Amino acid sequence: MAELTVDTPTETPTELEARFQRLRQASRALALPDTHWRRSRLQALEAGIRAHGDALVAAVSQDFGHRSAHETRLLELFPCLEATRHARRHLKRWMRPQRRPVSPWLWPARARVVLQPLGVVGIVVPWNYPVYLALAPLIGALAAGNRVMLKLSEHTPATSEALIRLLAEVFPSDEVVAVGGDVAVARVFTALPWDHLLFTGSTGVGREVMRAAAERLTPVTLELGGKSPAIFGRDARWESAVERCLMGKLFNAGQTCIAPDYVLLPAGEEGRFVEIARRVVARRYPRMPAGADYSSIINAAQFQRLENLLAEARQRGASVTMLGEVDRPARRLPLTLVQGLPEDCGLLREEIFGPVLPLIGYASLDEAIDHVNDRPRPLALYYFGEDQHQADRVIRNTVSGGVAVNDALLQVAVEDLPFGGVGPSGMGEYHGREGFETFSKKKSVLYQSRFSTTRLLYPPYGRWADRIISLMLRR
Repeated sequence: MAELTVDTPTETPTELEARFQRLRQASRALALPDTHWRRSRLQALEAGIRAHGDALVAAVSQDFGHRSAHETRLLELFPCLEATRHARRHLKRWMRPQRRPVSPWLWPARARVVLQPLGVVGIVVPWNYPVYLALAPLIGALAAGNRVMLKLSEHTPATSEALIRLLAEVFPSDEVVAVGGDVAVARVFTALPWDHLLFTGSTGVGREVMRAAAERLTPVTLELGGKSPAIFGRDARWESAVERCLMGKLFNAGQTCIAPDYVLLPAGEEGRFVEIARRVVARRYPRMPAGADYSSIINAAQFQRLENLLAEARQRGASVTMLGEVDRPARRLPLTLVQGLPEDCGLLREEIFGPVLPLIGYASLDEAIDHVNDRPRPLALYYFGEDQHQADRVIRNTVSGGVAVNDALLQVAVEDLPFGGVGPSGMGEYHGREGFETFSKKKSVLYQSRFSTTRLLYPPYGRWADRIISLMLRR
């Protein structure tokens, strides 16, 4: 397939404001879209993804230099299609008002919670999964009945152009619009008076986004990252555990926010991990790092960052094992296992976001748990082991955005599970019902009866008020 011609114009502040106001006016004109309106938009988006699927796959690969077509279909297109089907199937139940109990002192009043669209939602999209991390939050926002504007990544211009074409074909400009542009555009975008703003990206940029949103008291969902650990128990099924851990690391060449960032394993087992990893790589990526199944690093700056981290590790005395040759022109880095890192080394301080995996030994499971808890709370945590009590112990005694036991990444594929970080790895969540609720206002409504005993508590207060208040305080 021929490469896309990339021509994504930069939006001016005036143009962004005009687009925003068009969405806001449309939102006010139809403040509470019905089930049919929402389902029809989700169905149209699903059809658009199918029609533009090949173009999106080609665009992503063009932006990366090379990205496996199978990975893009599996990790980006399929989850989007699943999310639209899930939302359409459950939408009527999600939209149903929720009845809530009322205190006997307020009888015969009735109470319920009504969910209504927030209005206009802004979504800031990262470069690592530029299709999925654009369309997954869009699906939640549309299910909730909102109008949406997306700011696409400047680092994936071909994909941004393909998404702009798709969304312009599917939606009128007063329902959904996508824009490109650089950091300056992003700053203007995040400063607009959104009814909700969702940002996916680094923790550092997330702080800037939150500052901009704070000026307008805009509610935010931040999907960040951090260093997600994988803990191996002594009773792990090593062959399958190492393979599953490495598959979670090597999809998209480690450029995944929930990829295992480092491995904690029983002291003395590091060599065993390395030898199994050799067999896994030989079996799954026989031409590592070449071949159609292995992705490139997104750009030269990110590739250089990874090489700098490895150079520092070598200088500090760490043992570095590369399971393949570096291909600099193609920006392909093989799986690289690192042992003996000093605590203050960059690979242990920064989110790696590439196919480099530190191995750290521990003396006891308590020590491994302490290692996790002594650091910022991660977006994901993985435990490999057969003892359910040990797994539950790790889950109970650590705090993370999500957990998978005896696998990696797959928790994000369960549409009914909320996805989101905690503390430095993010705030808020979406996917499935949680996404619908994130982009909705839960409005509390009290229906008072024509006859109400509360009138007995109106002033001027007297004997009846004294008796009723006395009874209320005794309960």
